[in-house]
Amino acid sequence: MDRFYITTPIYYVNAKPHLGHAYTTIVADSLRRFHRLLGKDTYFLTGTDEHGDKIVQAAEKAGCSPQEFVDGVSTQFRDLWPHLGVEYDQFIRTTDAEHKKCVQDVLQKVYDSGDIYFGEYGGHYCYGCERFYTEKELENGLCPQHQVKPEYISEKNYFFRMSKYQGWLRQYILDNPDFIRPERYRSEVLGILDSGALEDLCISRPKSRLTWGIELPFDKDYVCYVWFDALINYISALGWPDGEKFGRFWPGVQHLVAKDILKPHAVFWPTMLKAAGLEPYNNLNVHGYWLVRDTKMSKSLGNVVDPLSMIDKYGLSAFRYFLLREMHFGSDASFSEDALVARLNADLANDLGNLFSRVLSMTAKYFGGVVPAQGPLTEEDEAIRTLAEEAQRNYVRLFERVRFSNALESLWELVRALNRYVDHAAPWTLFKQGDTERLGTVMYVMLECMRKVAVHLWPVMPEASTVLLGQLGQTLDPATVQLADEADHWGGLAAGTTVAASSNLFPRVELEKTEESRPAKAEGKKKDKAAAPAQAAAPAVTPAAGDEPATIEFVDFQKLDIRFGTVVVVERHPNADKLLRVEVDLGEAAPRQIVAGLAEYFTPDFLLGRQVAVVANLAPRKLRGLESQGMILAVRTESGMQLVAASGPVANGAKVS
Repeated sequence: MDRFYITTPIYYVNAKPHLGHAYTTIVADSLRRFHRLLGKDTYFLTGTDEHGDKIVQAAEKAGCSPQEFVDGVSTQFRDLWPHLGVEYDQFIRTTDAEHKKCVQDVLQKVYDSGDIYFGEYGGHYCYGCERFYTEKELENGLCPQHQVKPEYISEKNYFFRMSKYQGWLRQYILDNPDFIRPERYRSEVLGILDSGALEDLCISRPKSRLTWGIELPFDKDYVCYVWFDALINYISALGWPDGEKFGRFWPGVQHLVAKDILKPHAVFWPTMLKAAGLEPYNNLNVHGYWLVRDTKMSKSLGNVVDPLSMIDKYGLSAFRYFLLREMHFGSDASFSEDALVARLNADLANDLGNLFSRVLSMTAKYFGGVVPAQGPLTEEDEAIRTLAEEAQRNYVRLFERVRFSNALESLWELVRALNRYVDHAAPWTLFKQGDTERLGTVMYVMLECMRKVAVHLWPVMPEASTVLLGQLGQTLDPATVQLADEADHWGGLAAGTTVAASSNLFPRVELEKTEESRPAKAEGKKKDKAAAPAQAAAPAVTPAAGDEPATIEFVDFQKLDIRFGTVVVVERHPNADKLLRVEVDLGEAAPRQIVAGLAEYFTPDFLLGRQVAVVANLAPRKLRGLESQGMILAVRTESGMQLVAASGPVANGAKVS
């Protein structure tokens, strides 16, 4: 059986967990679930890093001992994971006796081989990073991570001959292009190795300065450097050297880290393994930062996001989906409640939730809530089946390559196509016509595709996936599902299965207005230019409370040229967060460019391919530097905005009359 071993970094316990920790751990959990569905023997390790200067400082500030402090914060991490739907196999702590012994055994092995020596070193020491920096690593004399001036320290310590393995590591990375991914981080590490001679690594701290650490087995006056200690958790957890789990899962391990700890994992760790006579890990998967208002989260800035507060407000499934869908793995991503609500409303409520609601209601109405038998497939049915096969294959291929956002987008291509299929196949018309066989086929095609979507969502949203499958009369046993075979298999939903009469798993939500999301008030009669574009999607005239709309003549209505068209291009406005640049095919020689204030209500993915109503003869105007040649019509509701739509598909350019 294939094996899959996934690790998070062990989290440093000088502060409570936040969004960044939640993201990494949810990604690891999703990967573990995904590989379980591929039929692999999986193991998921997480835990806490509990030694070093910062722990001592934090404990002193809290008025307790280091052990009491780490016990408390480590418990906060352990308690958080079940609330995030995370199911790990092992939670390791670097204060565990088994881990301490393993660290000392590795140190002794490397020392005996001659790769650890005693020497004197002077360098720029950052207490925040708990490491020495060279002159060229500093940025204007400051630590690149904390932007503070390090303290120059000169002392005798033990050093690991890391420089001995520079050539080997460089060649290994070149020979194994997938070793570090995405590619940008592989290039960054090669840049480090090519920029000059790799220095040896100081791996001890004198007890005269620090006692909170693992004592060196060959010198009781020193403790181990926190990074040399922490990295070894990945093998100590498996019982190195003779543990059954070590023989089962090493070296086929996938490490998952944020980009700020790239160097320890990409340089320190492989050379440590080489010196200890162990095979390198399989892959290092590196993600970017979550930014809040374009700034990295920081306790001092007060912009740290509490994951539990988001889950309490919007639900676990929406939170997990947003994190994996919004961040393109490897790049930074911005977190805001506005963006989370937009994803929830567009992707989950409008797309997925609407699909399940419509199809289950029609199944209840037309077939008494029982899955009908499939009849002969038409060309349109075969097209949906083909699209479903492609979407599933792409999802599996991309998810395996840690491209989660792209994988989910491939699945949503199927979800959106199914919504269009419903509109085009028009089951309500088939029912009125009494065409039961064709109606049954249409309903079966939709229900079977919905089953496939729900199965593929289990790694990302296990809670919601289980509910959706339950509504289809299905259960999911990870031990029996073969996700890789789903694309080639049709008919997993048996005719005669009883399904739910309705679904309301993802109702639309209205974001509570905050200072960040509330539009600025106009002063006097002056209009806020920044707010004006957002009105482009709303009715042209909004009467004051108690006022009646002005009466117009038919000739006034005739002046409006309202046409339906299909959205063929949609992207965010480069200079305005609330605006989208949309191109609509109105049956003309070229698509119309429209700048619409819809970004806080609909994602680009939701709008792409949809038919919209457009005021086509509105005078062109520039909005934040882009010309808008019309206005997309939408209706404001208590839960946000809804697009104005025809009852069924119409030709592009069809005019409202």
